[in-house]
Amino acid sequence: MSNPLVGVLAIQGDFAEHRHAIEQAGARSAEIRHLRDLERIDALIIPGGESTTINKFDDNFGGQVFATLNDCAKNGMPIYGTCMGSIVLATHIEGREQRSTGLMDITVRRNAYGPQKKSFETYLDIKELGAEPFLAIFIRAPQIVSVGSGVTVMATVNDTIAMARQKNILVTTFHPEITSDMRVHEYFLSMIKKPEAPATATPALALSK
Repeated sequence: MSNPLVGVLAIQGDFAEHRHAIEQAGARSAEIRHLRDLERIDALIIPGGESTTINKFDDNFGGQVFATLNDCAKNGMPIYGTCMGSIVLATHIEGREQRSTGLMDITVRRNAYGPQKKSFETYLDIKELGAEPFLAIFIRAPQIVSVGSGVTVMATVNDTIAMARQKNILVTTFHPEITSDMRVHEYFLSMIKKPEAPATATPALALSK
């Protein structure tokens, strides 16, 4: 697919920054505000923000948003969640009862690093992105505390998982869209052509709490 159209869920968070990153990486982008918008895109990004907001968005459409996302994923659409987006895609969420799509076999702990004033930056080694470390920015970030056997762990920070992939689903607990490095978005675009993850899936893994 030479010029894919990537939708960015535009109800909160850095959706404008994600659109810019996708366009800098060589694809087209579109804001997603209605269920019908999902019909015209080739891939979807779920930005960070408040996880309760997407629940309200789901309620506004009669509880059909998560079901539609599940259908899109089952039909092979690549979906990428950053920060809160990783919570939306997780199978299990620690800390509070909350709806999710359950599209990725991971357990996520909300606001694991504390309030926004404890946000931080660090360089991550992500072999899929090449030899140069990636500057990752964590803002009220969750932690991925365990993954199922079908999930590929791509990056860790402080002994917790910061980036992972399961087939056509990608998550990061950090915010690549607010850096000038487009490699995470370029990698996501590569998933449109190759939706299956590389054959390096990690055995079921649980990290210490």
